[in-house]
Amino acid sequence: MAGRMRGTTASAADGGAEAADRTALAAEYATSVLALVRQIPAARAMTYGLVAEIVAESLHRGGPRQVGQVLAGSSGVDDDGAPVPWWRVVNAAGSPPAHHLDAALTELRAEGCPLSRDGRRVDLRRAVWFPEDDTPDR
Repeated sequence: MAGRMRGTTASAADGGAEAADRTALAAEYATSVLALVRQIPAARAMTYGLVAEIVAESLHRGGPRQVGQVLAGSSGVDDDGAPVPWWRVVNAAGSPPAHHLDAALTELRAEGCPLSRDGRRVDLRRAVWFPEDDTPDR
């Protein structure tokens, strides 16, 4: 019985360390996503997939769903208190999140972001932004 108890205690301790590691990795990912989203210029947009791809270049993990989870769990400001323009991240069809559609479209229109003819999606051909687009000669 004592052997089982020690094994259980060690497993619980390992589980706690694993949970702490997962929390740290999730925080690192969230910080990277929010930092990238903050860089998106007004009137421009990125897709969840593009954000995930760029973050994965350095962290080697994550995907579009994780980017959505980070933005959904964000208070609208990052850890430094800087605002996060969440409305500039859309799905592959250019649609903002359905549950925040009106608020996102209001922000996008106010910035002059190119929208589809019906005004319900971002025109990604004209509005997509890549970090390397931010060159000093512009």
